[in-house]
Amino acid sequence: MICPPSVPTCRRPGLNPASVHRDQFDFRCLERRTGGQRRARMSRARTVLWLSPTLRSVLSLYRARFMEGQPQGPPNSAAMENGTEPDGEERPPGFQETTITEGAARIVFPNANEVFYNPVQEFNRDLTCAVITEFARIQLAAKGIQIKVPGEKDVQKVVVDLSEPTEDKAELKEGANLALEDQPRTAAVGEICEEGLRVLEGLAASGLRSIRFAREVPGLRSVVANDASARAVDLMRRNVQLNEVAHLVQPSQADARMLMYQHQKASERFDVIDLDPYGSPASFLDAAVQAVSEGGLLCVTCTDMAVLAGNSGETCYSKYGAMALKSRACHEMALRTVLHSLDLRANCYQRFVVPLLSISADFYVRVFVRVFTGQAKVKASASKQALVFQCVGCGAFHLQRLGKASAASGGRLKFSAACGPPVAPECEHCGQRHQLGGPMWAEPLHDLEFVGRVLEAVSANPGRFHTAERIRGVLSVITEELPDVPLYYTLDQLSSTIHCNTPSLLQLRSALLHAGFRVSLSHACKNAVKTDAPSSTLWDIMRCWEKECPVKRERLSESSPAFRILSVEPRLQANFTIRDDANPSSRQRGLKRFQANPEANWGPRPRARPGGKAAGETVEERRRLLQNKRKEPVEDPAERAAWLKTFPCKRFKEGTCQQGGQCCYSHSPPSPKATAEATPTDCPEAPSQNPAEPGAATGPGTE
Repeated sequence: MICPPSVPTCRRPGLNPASVHRDQFDFRCLERRTGGQRRARMSRARTVLWLSPTLRSVLSLYRARFMEGQPQGPPNSAAMENGTEPDGEERPPGFQETTITEGAARIVFPNANEVFYNPVQEFNRDLTCAVITEFARIQLAAKGIQIKVPGEKDVQKVVVDLSEPTEDKAELKEGANLALEDQPRTAAVGEICEEGLRVLEGLAASGLRSIRFAREVPGLRSVVANDASARAVDLMRRNVQLNEVAHLVQPSQADARMLMYQHQKASERFDVIDLDPYGSPASFLDAAVQAVSEGGLLCVTCTDMAVLAGNSGETCYSKYGAMALKSRACHEMALRTVLHSLDLRANCYQRFVVPLLSISADFYVRVFVRVFTGQAKVKASASKQALVFQCVGCGAFHLQRLGKASAASGGRLKFSAACGPPVAPECEHCGQRHQLGGPMWAEPLHDLEFVGRVLEAVSANPGRFHTAERIRGVLSVITEELPDVPLYYTLDQLSSTIHCNTPSLLQLRSALLHAGFRVSLSHACKNAVKTDAPSSTLWDIMRCWEKECPVKRERLSESSPAFRILSVEPRLQANFTIRDDANPSSRQRGLKRFQANPEANWGPRPRARPGGKAAGETVEERRRLLQNKRKEPVEDPAERAAWLKTFPCKRFKEGTCQQGGQCCYSHSPPSPKATAEATPTDCPEAPSQNPAEPGAATGPGTE
């Protein structure tokens, strides 16, 4: 008999309570035993603890063998729509489910939890399918494999002429065999390609994205749909069986970071990794840059736009290693901040990123980058990052590179520290101070050749995606952007700074073109002006525009940016005559470049709650109570008085309210639910002695 190893006398989390009695491993009870009984029970407990891993592994093995012997036919779709499991087990009473169809996928998700599906993100999923398809086309073409996309015209066709004489049939047969040997191998949608791409969706939820990959993207070897939630994985398995893609999609329940850390070896890495978390993906980036293969594709979504847009610079630094600034170009700065964070994490492992496509859309940013390994290329990463000096008065910005790359003898590059700063302590235009932001990515955001391939494929097959029209519009604007010009100004920013009327987009673009500079739009902002002209030229053009639409100087403060900018005579005489090339092609064709709000209350769904409970009426009630106070006032005085009584009185809580029973707000102790739904307010009858705290919700009618 082999003696079990000695184990510490503590509770073991992994022990199964169903197989071992509680007092066999709850060692706090053993302290009350006698010495002999205590040693005997301790010995039995150690034996059980030692045998538990072995018993669990044996049970898992027998369970797996039992499941292999069960039939794996397709589930009954009607039964799944009615809330019945494929094995006939019925759901609890009152359990409701919804079946939706998106692209080629059809999924079931619970009505009680809206986090499993967001229809606004369909553009994100369609664009991802289009990008991965073109990436697979490039990767498999190097291996002699041609992908077949439904709806695309065949590039090569074999035509057999049946009218040839009989004596030439043998020669035709030999020629046909040679032609078939010369044809490349093909990979179709829904089929396993042994040399294809290995895809990982780290946070799959219902598995919709992974199922769409399996049913719409050709050239895949496997798709791992992972989620840490057991309920999500169960739902994922049902949806995989419903769509009959079990041969491609492998549901997995694990922490996404640990799963990627377990695939660091070159032979086990994934060719494509898709990360679409709730909020920030910062905690997953370190594992992702190590688990993606050489030249692999990394797709990352960030929905924490409040942080990336500069509302909390210190939080942005803690997550992405950069200070975000409040700027009109905040959406492009968010993209560059995410790319900087990705490249910074990849550099730790002698790797670097090459952006293929970077999108700012709706309430999120989405980047597609390739990851490569190379110590020499990593040395150039410092010269690809830049700090941003932004004036707090007029908004003029200047970039300062962190590193400098210069040519050396023998065709080599020499890297050194950059010299700066590029600005004086005060702004040269308005005399205000500068804010320092960054570092951020200062190189191009897109690979225009790859973007052109995706745009061509989507345009040639418009029926493939439901949002194909918007994809065409956004990618068309991206192809027109100036790739070597970071950030942009906006029309309303320039005109509001000097308090003048806003020129039209074509007038300002024409003035810049007449002055000999380049100018373009930006997909991140409708009124963006991206130009290589210096800020001094822009303000000269605005001074010339102000002369045509004069501003009343007596209303301007002498210390205001508008007064200081307009007090200088322009050195450039702007020409606002409309030029033909001032109107971009995407604007002339009327493409859908900037989408309007798709639906009411659109945006990121609420965070997943324990047990799958959705906010539902609670969120809607809170929105009505806290956000629509001034939009929908209660007209009936009695109803308004009753409504105001739902708000606790802040002055009563402080002990300073003198109104007593005449106060319009509640003086009763607030319940926990009421405290969560409403914040105490000041009494409107008496002037407030203490100003309200920033961000605190106040009652209606309180100034």
